[in-house]
Amino acid sequence: MNWNGLEYDLKAAPPLDAGFAPFLKILESHQKSARESGRKLAISIRRPGDHVSVYEMMVHGGGQMARADELITERVVKFLLWMKGGYEVTVYGGETIGRHIESLYKSGGKRAFDADFMARVYEKPFAVYVKKYEEKIAESDEAYSLGGNADGCRIGFDAGGSDRKVSAVIDGEAVFSEEVVWHPKTTADPDYHYQGIVSALKKAQTYLPRVDAIGVSSAGIYVDNRCMVASLFLKVPQDLFDAKVKDIYLRAAKEIGAPVKVANDGDVAALAGAMGLGENSILGVAMGTSEAAGFVDGSGQIRGWLNELAFAPVDLSQDAMRDEWSGDIGCGVKYFSQDGVIKLAANAGIAFEETATPAEKLKAVQELLQKDEDAARPIYESIGIYLGHAAALYHHFYHMKNILVMGRVLSGKGGEIIVETATKTLADEYPSYGKAVRIMLPDEKTRRVGQSVAAASL
Repeated sequence: MNWNGLEYDLKAAPPLDAGFAPFLKILESHQKSARESGRKLAISIRRPGDHVSVYEMMVHGGGQMARADELITERVVKFLLWMKGGYEVTVYGGETIGRHIESLYKSGGKRAFDADFMARVYEKPFAVYVKKYEEKIAESDEAYSLGGNADGCRIGFDAGGSDRKVSAVIDGEAVFSEEVVWHPKTTADPDYHYQGIVSALKKAQTYLPRVDAIGVSSAGIYVDNRCMVASLFLKVPQDLFDAKVKDIYLRAAKEIGAPVKVANDGDVAALAGAMGLGENSILGVAMGTSEAAGFVDGSGQIRGWLNELAFAPVDLSQDAMRDEWSGDIGCGVKYFSQDGVIKLAANAGIAFEETATPAEKLKAVQELLQKDEDAARPIYESIGIYLGHAAALYHHFYHMKNILVMGRVLSGKGGEIIVETATKTLADEYPSYGKAVRIMLPDEKTRRVGQSVAAASL
């Protein structure tokens, strides 16, 4: 296979997406070719708390491969931004490449969405800098971690889109748990959300002799325990969001009189998986309405990274499907979600009712698979091949040992086909990674560790 002058081998393409161009295959080909030039390049991503991540790579430094250098570096920057999160990118050792990245992230540039999003999340202007390689700074990304604290009397709260769960936990054992239906996504008054949170926390408090700490698992992006972006508050006007939502969990914790830690629900799901499996170094990937992810490191702790892999690239094909929200192509949301199933179903010739919702289309495909209809199986085999390549890509950046996959797309027979195909693809296409990474579905023990109980350990 050839991509912008780079040759790479692909043993098996997804049966319903022959044009799929795996990011890591092309990155590895690029790095092998660029090593001959000896030209080093580094990318740093800065986020709050003066945390800096540094990624090292090689580039050709001009000539016929100059365009490939720019394209590959841009995709690496994009992946790192949505993996780690940050408000400042610095490119060291590539003046031309750095200026290209800078132009993309300017107002009106192709990555202006990404720049604006990061600026909103971190409440700082987004900037790209270009420096000499010799000016490269050291990585300082090890200090922030949380999770795995079982001692004492704790409350864990899990804010879901359709229900909220709370647990009272003493020395790691739940003494009370409750699940209550609520409607946060359709409610514009933030007092509704606040009252629901406080009511849950106060009820759990009655089952504890004292409250040492509160842990919160909540969909969205949180910085310093503050809510920056979250679909739970979708209907809340921006002025009320700024006034009452950003600090909603901090205000609620004050009513209980205990310190609080807030984490993205994807991270807490990965933490719950680690607690259930009795293992660390887990990347959790949930395939539902979108692709959600969370990461627990080798010490069993959450790192506070963004982990928004829905917007991280996995496919470098110029014909890859475009995400309507960000405007970019080839990103995880169109491969590891119900959108991916629907895209592949169209390629398989499956027609849906015009009025069917995405969730109804996913259910229809799952029913066809359950009936062993020939058109359905290649959809899940294609997703499995996507996942096998993505597992290697994720390992390249995260260095994790386990991938725990979950969500509606993995329900029933489809999940088994996806995991089996992904495992085979990983072993065939990336033999060294195949030995280092295990792809798995949650077992019953893992499912029994609830999000709210895991959140209590934050």
